[in-house]
Amino acid sequence: MLIVLGFRTVVQPLIGLMLLGWALTLRPRPGRLDPDLPILREADAPTLFELLHRTADSAGARRIDAIQFTADFSVSVIHYGLRHKRCFVVGLPLWAAYLPQQRIGAMAQALGQSAPRNVRCGVFIGLALRSLTAGSQAMRAGNASTTESSVNPHTWYAGDVAGAARRFNARARKSEWVLWILRTAMAAMARLLLWLTRPAARRARFEADDAAARAASSQATLAALRDRHLARAISLEMHRLFIEKRTLVKAHTPAVAQDDLWENVAQHAARLREQRDIAQSSELDSRGGVFGSTCHDSDALRMARLVHAPQCPATITLDEPCRARIEDELRLSKQAVAQLVLRDGIPLSLNLSGIL
Repeated sequence: MLIVLGFRTVVQPLIGLMLLGWALTLRPRPGRLDPDLPILREADAPTLFELLHRTADSAGARRIDAIQFTADFSVSVIHYGLRHKRCFVVGLPLWAAYLPQQRIGAMAQALGQSAPRNVRCGVFIGLALRSLTAGSQAMRAGNASTTESSVNPHTWYAGDVAGAARRFNARARKSEWVLWILRTAMAAMARLLLWLTRPAARRARFEADDAAARAASSQATLAALRDRHLARAISLEMHRLFIEKRTLVKAHTPAVAQDDLWENVAQHAARLREQRDIAQSSELDSRGGVFGSTCHDSDALRMARLVHAPQCPATITLDEPCRARIEDELRLSKQAVAQLVLRDGIPLSLNLSGIL
């Protein structure tokens, strides 16, 4: 409207073009899968997809179109493509650390939180949050874009060089102010959306916990919530294994190192779980509490709801042949992710809290 109605002026079309450029920067972009990570379709893993379909139906969520595996301690559901397909992202450290029934609980929680009742995962608000976050991060200012003239004042054209440096610094400061205004507006809008959708997201999280309890049992869902705090310890152990495989253990071939990585992670998780249970037992004896001090307020509230709610038995279980088939379907993906871990290591600053 500024461009059309103010065509005869100069200021209004410029403002309209600036707003259109801002809208173009924030345009919704279809999600894409990481091509460097292994991806499974339903034809590649029919048993695992059958389990996911049963879990999605139990949680009241749309079924999954693809599965991607990462080296993060998390499980989540993302959308990709113009048709807004759904991909279930599984962190193999979490898969290795969790017990079989806990995995079903974690899958049900992730699928339940991605259901249509969670407005943050919807097409409109979800895309708006991702676009605002991406735009704010893209316009985030780093170090001050200033330059200093180190030219000897007695050399030729020293004054011209100093003047050019001052003009460059002035333009850089103006650009940083403009970016700061846009970045602040985007961050404020994202915070406003998060604040407005907090009650709906909280309600969706509780409903996802209830769906997970119905699918995997209340005890398994409680155990999955409790074990998410093992994320940092598991990441540190994987980093230690990476250093050990690259420096100390020269006798192992790469294939053997890839095969036993997830087994070592599972054994370390079992040891951590045993140590935590012993520590919590002694803490309960001395303090009479219910949950350990490592739980956040939101996690403690979710666990308290599950404890005081009617206990649900498991409606989705796997027998030993199904588990063996799933592990066989995951064999190549586990080897691929293990190879990436042993090649690139673990970024310890990322994904240390787990997403359930």
